[in-house]
Order: sequence, then structure tokens, then C-alpha cells
Amino acid sequence: MARVVPESLSIDEARKLVLASQGVPRSVTGGSAEEATRRVIRHLGYVQIDTISVIERAHHHTLWNRNPRYRQAHLDRLVAKGRVFEYWSHAAAYLPMEDYRFALPRMLAERGGGGRWHSKDVKLMRRVLARIREEGPLMSRDFEDTGSGRREMWDWKPAKYALEQLFIEGRIMSVRREGFNKVYDLTERVLPEGTDTSAPGSQEFARYLVTSFLRANGLGRVTDFVHLRQGMRDPVARVVRAMVRSGEILEVRVRAGSWLVLPDSLDLLNHRLQREKACLLSPFDNLVIQRRRVRELFDFDYQLECYVPEGKRVYGYFVLPVLWRGRLVARTDLKAHRNLGMLEVRCLVPEPGLRATDRFAVAFARALRDFAAFNGCQGVDLSGRVPRALAASVKEHLPGC
Repeated sequence: MARVVPESLSIDEARKLVLASQGVPRSVTGGSAEEATRRVIRHLGYVQIDTISVIERAHHHTLWNRNPRYRQAHLDRLVAKGRVFEYWSHAAAYLPMEDYRFALPRMLAERGGGGRWHSKDVKLMRRVLARIREEGPLMSRDFEDTGSGRREMWDWKPAKYALEQLFIEGRIMSVRREGFNKVYDLTERVLPEGTDTSAPGSQEFARYLVTSFLRANGLGRVTDFVHLRQGMRDPVARVVRAMVRSGEILEVRVRAGSWLVLPDSLDLLNHRLQREKACLLSPFDNLVIQRRRVRELFDFDYQLECYVPEGKRVYGYFVLPVLWRGRLVARTDLKAHRNLGMLEVRCLVPEPGLRATDRFAVAFARALRDFAAFNGCQGVDLSGRVPRALAASVKEHLPGC
């Protein structure tokens, strides 16, 4: 039976398609827990790494929101097995090893001096590389001045810049992390046997950017596909026109705008979402990382304020969007006091359209309880800036709060 292709989608249908494609609320089941984590990374295309630890770091948070059995050790094991690798997407990220060759355009550009990374100290890079070749995996602190009185060439900052330049050029890779520090080895010793290392041409790379984005995000535009990708707008625009003509991707209207979608993704409109489950999203979650897109599709104007001077913050340091019933309905600033076993709700600000009903209070309380446990906390402190009636209702559904 031929698929009926709609000319337009309602905003609720568009949101459902995006959420179902993103896999939130949680949707990955079956197989081992570690394999489920790998499938999430494979489907999303990348999971952004971030250093902020006021709550669990972004990469763990993003994966946990999609895999209910997620454990932090999964990433370490998947890297060790060569199933995922660290590199740069639009930011530092974990990527599926199947996509290694699509990181090569960036690596080759950096080698040729066309990137935007550190200035090169070629002599130092060669000496750093030689030490790794001779001694095996090393980290930046292995190049520090030991305080012996001799001024080594391994002054910390230049050596670290050399390591990061070698990393972004693809000459070394991260084999694991100790604490939050990368341990580097030669790429040829890290890549699994049989890894495709042929660089894609411009057209193939453009097609990859289009299809991988639409697979993970449901709807997209050229500006989404080339987000922070230098020099790719024209190649991607040409590929999009060709794919529309061939029927590989379709154009649909949402509100007054035109969006692109993979034909098979429209089947997701027949799936049911866990609408009553609230989901606390990382600021670096794939769903919300492109803020303009979030405004257009979810009417949610969002800025991460940890980069804003404290006196100019409106909502708080590390505010999370709250997803419920297919919409972004609130934002909450959280901090995990792990030494006290307490998750602090510094603020909860509902969006204007949210009716703070008991149904939302139940969903939010459950989300807080689960998130507290994920952060190694046993309790929740709701004494922050939370609407009084809503705080009382949430507390009713948080035993021991």
C-alpha cells in the first residue's frame, strides 16, 4: 500500500515526529544495557561531552534520558572496544565508530591548516608524537615540568596544545579517560581492524549530513544540516535539491515554513509517546542544542546562563528544559549536592501556557525522584524559587521531601 504523504503537518504532529526521532522520553529497550547505549549513540550520530558537573555531565545525562539502563561505565567500555570514539562534531563528542570516515574532512582540513584550532608548533608536535610512539598511551600531565629544576621542553601548556592539535588532526585518539583527562595513543593503534578510512567526497559528505540529521531529528532545514560546518552550505543545498527531486527526502509545511523529512520517518507519527512522563533535558541534549530550531518548533526561548554574568541571569546557572506531554513546559535550575545526598531545586519556572495541574506535579515529582537517584542523591530540596502552590503539590508526591 502506497504511503500517503502529507503536504503539511500540524505543530503537534511536527513535535511528535521530532520527539519520536530523538527517542525522548525514554524508548530504547532490548538487548544488553551497553548495546542499548551504543544504539543510542549510533542513532543520534553524536553525544556532546561537557565538563560542567553541577549535575551529571551532559553526555551521561543525554544517554540516560534515552536508555533507562544506562551506566557511566558503558562509555568507557564502548571506547575500549572500538565501538565509539571521541572527536569533534559541532563540539567535543562521542561518535559511532561506523562514522569515523565522516570525521576525516575535518581532520584533513586541520592538517592542511584550513581549520580553526590552535596555532601549530610542528617541532613540538613531532616530539610529542615520538614519545607516544615509543612509550605508549600518555596524557597531558605526562608532559608537565616535574619541578626538578630543569626547564624541560614539556612546559604544560605548549605540550597540551600540541596534543590537542594532534588529536584534532586525527593523528592520535583518546583511548580512555582518567578522571576527566584524555589518554592519547597513535590512531593506527586505536582504530579497529577493518575501519573504513577513505575520506568521503564533498557530495557524499553532504548526503551524510542531511540523512544523519533527519534520521535523528525528524525534521530539518539546510541551516540545521550545516550547523557549525564551515564551507558546507552550498554542497548541502545542492544535495538537498537533488534528493527532493528523487523523492529521497520530502518537503512538508509546518506553520508557515517548509521543512524536510525522510519518507520512512513519517511512520513515527503512528507511534505512541510516553506523554505523561516528564523529562529533564540537559542544556546540551541533542533535542535542544540548536536554540533557533527549538524556538520555531517548540515556542521555547532558551539560553544557557552559566556563561552569563551572575547578576544578569534570569533563571539560574544551569537551567534544564522540562519536557512533558510533547511540549517544553518549564525550566528548572538544579544542583546535585552529592556529599549531602540532596538534589536542590533552585528554581522552577513554568512556561505561560502550562496549567500547573496535579498531573504535572505528579510527573515532575517522579522526574525529580529519578533524576536525584541518577545523580547519587537520596532526597530533593524544594525550598528554592518555586511557585508556592506547585511546590506544595510536588512535595505531596515526593516521599520524605
